[in-house]
Amino acid sequence: MSSTTKVKDVLTTGEVAKICSVAPRTVSKWFDSGALHGYRIPGSKDRRIPLNQLIRFMKQHGMPLNGLMTGATRVLIVDDEQDVVEVLEKILEDEAKYEVEVCKGGFEAGVSAEKFRPHVILLDMHLQTIDAREVCKQVKNSADLQLTKVIALSEKLTDDDAKQLQSSGFDGFLRKPFHVKQVIESIEDAMAVVY
Repeated sequence: MSSTTKVKDVLTTGEVAKICSVAPRTVSKWFDSGALHGYRIPGSKDRRIPLNQLIRFMKQHGMPLNGLMTGATRVLIVDDEQDVVEVLEKILEDEAKYEVEVCKGGFEAGVSAEKFRPHVILLDMHLQTIDAREVCKQVKNSADLQLTKVIALSEKLTDDDAKQLQSSGFDGFLRKPFHVKQVIESIEDAMAVVY
């Protein structure tokens, strides 16, 4: 599924700043001094840095490439099925060594996403309290969550529905009941797309 997802191969200074854990103006300085290669958008001051240039720069300066996603993989589970969530949380923390947070509803998820800055959100499509597609759109439009991947969870969706999810911004899809190995693979697939 992830093979159809487009790799983001050009980044803004804000995105580079997040990846390198520095202030955006630091990235601008690197760019303006010629240390980090990229280009300016014609007719604007906006700078763009191709991913391959960023990787070259990070290697040159001994910066850890896992900075493309800093620290342990953070996963936010938005689901109200207690038994599913408990098993998932335990296995993702123990076996995959992810940092996991759990939310049962939309508002809580919004607050958590801003604070926790998850790399991946596992989002149940059938929560009463939220419109999952709307949540996905908000994540994609949030400057702070641009690198966050959203994976839909559902027991009811057909393959066609799943394809439509991708066109509305989801990065993956898991059909319940799923095997935890599938969840870990989906998370790894979604994450790999950033590099």
